[in-house]
This record gives sequence, structure tokens and C-alpha cells, in this order.
Amino acid sequence: MIKPKISKEEVNELPIVIFGGEVKVIDHDDKVSEAIQILRQHNMVGIDTETKPSFKKGLLHKVSLLQISTEDICFLFRLNKIVFPKELGDFLSDKSVKKIGLALKDDFNGLNKHLRFMPENIVDLQSIVKSYGILELGLQKIFAIVFNQKISKSQRLTNWESPELTEQQQRYAATDAWAALMIYKQLMQEKKLTKAEIELIANS
Repeated sequence: MIKPKISKEEVNELPIVIFGGEVKVIDHDDKVSEAIQILRQHNMVGIDTETKPSFKKGLLHKVSLLQISTEDICFLFRLNKIVFPKELGDFLSDKSVKKIGLALKDDFNGLNKHLRFMPENIVDLQSIVKSYGILELGLQKIFAIVFNQKISKSQRLTNWESPELTEQQQRYAATDAWAALMIYKQLMQEKKLTKAEIELIANS
């Protein structure tokens, strides 16, 4: 049975896992179509976004990066370098491809500041994990519970609008989107708990 919670200390003891597939940086308009074409060959993808951190009160940046990952390839759309492509909005609005992520409302609110679109066929992990007995809501802890491995958060506050993304930034960004997809696929193999079982876990 999946355990409901995990401490920060327990997570830190786990071996680190990094996305080992191909990472493609989309930083020119002419790279977009091929990326979308490849993504459309899959019926589900993991998604996430990164934003340049603001250390000044009241200063908020637009989403800098959108990561869309399959099991073996992840595309990093550098939204600070390209105009948000309509093709990308159409993909995120496509009902035939399932998009999996975490706290997606915030991600889509941010993306809608680049281009207005209506996301479709979305699965937010935070809304389903409780059905499998998981009471954590953060990606790192959920991944640790499901796979007994740790995804690093060391690059989170780096500059996502740097002229070039470092290899560490690229792997970190890809890992987050890939991890969401892997969690979902694994949970689909697990048995959902009954309402009574969920209540018992929540109250224990």
C-alpha cells in the first residue's frame, strides 16, 4: 500500500533521479512545428512551467519556459525568446492528448498572459492523488512516495531567462514535466481507495 506522507528528511535520504531522455530546446520559431508534430504522436504528456524568480516585492515575471515531456523526449519552449505560437496553444487545447501536471491552474494562468487559449483534457495530480491514499501535494514528495526516488529542486530559483540554459537547468526542467507523467502512469496501475479508506487515512 502507498504511504500517505513522507518527511523532508526521508526524501533527502532517497537516491536522486534525473530525466535521462532527449531534451530539445525550442528557442526559435522555426523549431516549433516539428516539436508539436512529435508531441501529437503521443496520447499523453507531462507539462510544467518555469518563471524567472523575482526577489523584488511586487515585481512579477511572465512564464519563461514551458516544458512538455513524453517518456523519452522533452521539449523546452523558451517563451522569453519566441512569441507564444498559436500551434502550441492549439496543442494545449486539443482534447485528444492528455496533459498531466501539478498545480496546473497557476501554470495556465501564467501561459494565458502570453496567449489566450482554453486548455483541454487536463489532469492535475493534486486533484487525484488523494484517491490513491497520498496526502502530499508537492511534486517532489509525491514522486518520492510513488517511486522511492528523489527529484532535485536545486535549479528552481535560477535565472530562466539566461541567454543560454545550462545543462543542469535543462535536465531539471525536463525532469519535472517527465515526473508528472510518470506519476500518473504509475497511479493508473494502482487501485483507487474507497471513500471510507480515504477518510480513515486523512483522519489517522
